Amino acid sequence: MTGVEARGESVGCGRFAPSPTGDLHLGNLRTALLAWSMARQSGRAFLMRMEDLDARSRPEFVSRQLADLEAVGVEWDGPVLFQSARLQHYRDVVADLSSRGMLYECYCTRRDLAEAPSAPHGPPGAYPGTCRGLSERERSERRAALTNRGPALRLAARAGSVAVVDAVFGPYRGTTDDLVILRGDGVFSYNFASVLDDAATGVTQVVRGDDLLPSTPRQAHLYELLGFPLPEYAHVPLVENAGGARLAKRDGAVTMETLKGFGWTPADVVELLGASLGMGHPRTAAEFADLLRVSDLRRPAWRIDPAILESGPTPETFERLAAAGPAQTDKPVQTDKPAQAARPLQSPA
Repeated sequence: MTGVEARGESVGCGRFAPSPTGDLHLGNLRTALLAWSMARQSGRAFLMRMEDLDARSRPEFVSRQLADLEAVGVEWDGPVLFQSARLQHYRDVVADLSSRGMLYECYCTRRDLAEAPSAPHGPPGAYPGTCRGLSERERSERRAALTNRGPALRLAARAGSVAVVDAVFGPYRGTTDDLVILRGDGVFSYNFASVLDDAATGVTQVVRGDDLLPSTPRQAHLYELLGFPLPEYAHVPLVENAGGARLAKRDGAVTMETLKGFGWTPADVVELLGASLGMGHPRTAAEFADLLRVSDLRRPAWRIDPAILESGPTPETFERLAAAGPAQTDKPVQTDKPAQAARPLQSPA
């Protein structure tokens, strides 16, 4: 019996699945610690998956991301998994869905999508089904007009909306428009590959940033259509820069290497991330997990000014961070019902 089977044979696995397109920033590291902590609290195994379908993925980023995760105490069971090794599986599932009449070609350009009205009763940006009901003649004409790419493939959704229960937000209902399965450039979509990988590896708990909550009903619908059991979801608050934008690798967000230059050790970083959630001052991943409760996660994004970190991990730095407090957001998440009452994370769903 492997370590994964021994640890997670009854309750499945949690996971962290970064894209190796740059170094991990503070937001990535906090989400990784949360995912690891929640898996360990519930007796789950913990998997590491590199979502390396993006053409910007690089081996050096894989190595540096794994080193940073190990430095803060995030451990995983079994080998690191790579989406790039599963392309044939994705193709096989696409072929199966196509044979069942569940996919259709989409010829819309980015401009078409930007100018199109949203789907009826859907949120802004929901796909209105422009290409779903085209005749064969119309499809041939649209296909012939494409340049430098092929048509995308979309899933013909069979439900207008789907409700899920999130460990942080409680009941949440969202639109299930016709999500992209295969992009026009031949790359499989995040939603599609993520669902297949989680199902194939026994993932029963998905912890990720709350910016992905609106995608969850779409993924839940895909799980249902494919006959897979739905995992438990927990969407956690983001880390934002001083201007209120989500931290992003491409924008040079604060990384472990940046903090090292300011005198921060890995233990200091764990303490910083714990303090950002109001859980005290953990210095190890194990202490972080021991202190974590779901009530810690029902808060706005953590907005941080990188300039505060330049003075190093001094008491004054932590005082300034505490005084800054969480971001005041004007973008509340819409749910059908109030979030569930706070509960410890020790027992799996």
